Amino acid sequence: MAISEVEEAIEIMEPVHAEVKKEPEVNKLFRLVMKHQASDLHLKVGQPPMMRLKGDIVRTQMRPLTHEDMERLFFPILKERHRNILEDEGGVDFSWVVGNDEGRFRVSLFKQRGRLSLVSRRVNNVIPDFKTLGLPESIEKLCHYSEGMVILAGVTGSGKSTTIASMLDYINAREPLHILTIEDPIEFVFTDRKAYINQREIGLDSRDWHKALKDAVRQDPDVILVGELRDVDTFEAAIHAAETGHLVFGTIHASSSATTINRILDLFPPDKHIAIRQAMANNLKSVVAQKLIKSIKPGVSRVPTNEIMIVNPTIRELISKGEDKKIPDAIRIGYLEGMIDFNENLKQLVERGDVDRAIALEVSPNPDQLKMYLKGIKVSAPGIL
Repeated sequence: MAISEVEEAIEIMEPVHAEVKKEPEVNKLFRLVMKHQASDLHLKVGQPPMMRLKGDIVRTQMRPLTHEDMERLFFPILKERHRNILEDEGGVDFSWVVGNDEGRFRVSLFKQRGRLSLVSRRVNNVIPDFKTLGLPESIEKLCHYSEGMVILAGVTGSGKSTTIASMLDYINAREPLHILTIEDPIEFVFTDRKAYINQREIGLDSRDWHKALKDAVRQDPDVILVGELRDVDTFEAAIHAAETGHLVFGTIHASSSATTINRILDLFPPDKHIAIRQAMANNLKSVVAQKLIKSIKPGVSRVPTNEIMIVNPTIRELISKGEDKKIPDAIRIGYLEGMIDFNENLKQLVERGDVDRAIALEVSPNPDQLKMYLKGIKVSAPGIL
């Protein structure tokens, strides 16, 4: 499959002289992504520009990029700090705004086999609400905590950032609070409503994560977003903020609630696992795991499917005792408290006409169980709880 943009291809791929260039040349590629409503732009030396459309990588009918093309397109827009990071570390992340805020992109420019490659995610200018995103109704409940930690889990490209932005904007519209975000880079730009929001970008507004998180608790926030729980320092700072009366949102690369617990433990040496489990049991309020799947709903390319774990006394005890294998059944039992597992949510999406039954079965963690759900039969694993 390929996208035919012959005239644009010729225009985009030819060098533009500095004296006649009105804006960065690379904006033409970003605008092409916006025109086709693609989610990502992929550029690699030896391949034509590519985009992700409805979950699939699609090649344009442009000529293959050269290393000189990549340097010509991106070196002019790199700040000196970003250029140094690229040279020293082999990759750099930054945000990019097209024109007068026509479009926003999260950019990852990196080296592979000694040449430049790029993957860039398009970020919506407008922060969508829960209904527009198609999130479970119980997601609203998670925005009403006064303290503790809410974690969004999922692989790269699963829509974690969009969901968490929607949750923060829900709070922003309803509560006169101070929301502080710490991001690398800033993705969604919020407009102050009932709340007021300070957004800090690592490397631009603060030296590093450790400094930003250390400063955060002194800046009188009610709600803190930690862009990613990536290491011991960020998790310890986030859990400390939760312990001291703040509501903390964070993201992590994990596929489910149970694997989120293990992913966090993997950050620490084994001798600290008991203490970290206790800290999570006391301060974790919820884990929302998310995947993006193809939609059959007109005008919608992909929709999220979610697992929502809310830490009630049962789950708190399972986390403390290390009985993570029992968490999935505890989530199913907690349906009336607002919890939902992937199969129940997939069933809802199929019945609502948002996703095809075959796609739901393909992404299900337990297809046989989902088939039973779709027939109206609920069976829990015996002896789990």
